[in-house]
Amino acid sequence: MDAARTEKEKMLLGELYLANDAELSAERRKAKAWCHQYNQHGIERDAAALQALFGQVTDAYLEPPFHCDYGYNIQLGKNVYANHNLVILDCARVVIGDNVYIGPNVVISTAGHPIDPLVRTSGVEFAKPIVIGDNVWLGANVVLLPGVEIAANVTVGAGSVVTRSIPADCVAAGNPCRILRRLA
Repeated sequence: MDAARTEKEKMLLGELYLANDAELSAERRKAKAWCHQYNQHGIERDAAALQALFGQVTDAYLEPPFHCDYGYNIQLGKNVYANHNLVILDCARVVIGDNVYIGPNVVISTAGHPIDPLVRTSGVEFAKPIVIGDNVWLGANVVLLPGVEIAANVTVGAGSVVTRSIPADCVAAGNPCRILRRLA
């Protein structure tokens, strides 16, 4: 690790970083304020709040409540729909393709913690990007762990915990998630 790097730079580079850093804490508070504003609109989509949160115009519809850590690490394609209680821990880049449908209570977590308890209790964590391809459906209560990629045209069954990347054109489910059948 380079001591000259800020904690945010370390986070974005996938290195161990201190999440309680003042700059990162302030950015999370700002994102939480935008999420709160968005969640207060109920059935009326607050496009301005999403644009401020993500730093881009989006046609996505995220059923409230929606929660994320930073917002600026999330890139949404066209025609993205997420049901209630989507949580995106976007400490690293999260790319969501076009025509993606996300069931209720889904967690997309780029954040992870060291396995070694002595390192973990020092307060450091890491983040790895997550990519979701076009035409993906994530069923209810799916969890995506740091670093996974879901390729195009994949259905992930309800309750799955995705610990490894899933190739294109298949149905996958389970804990841990595994391919059940290929579509092509």
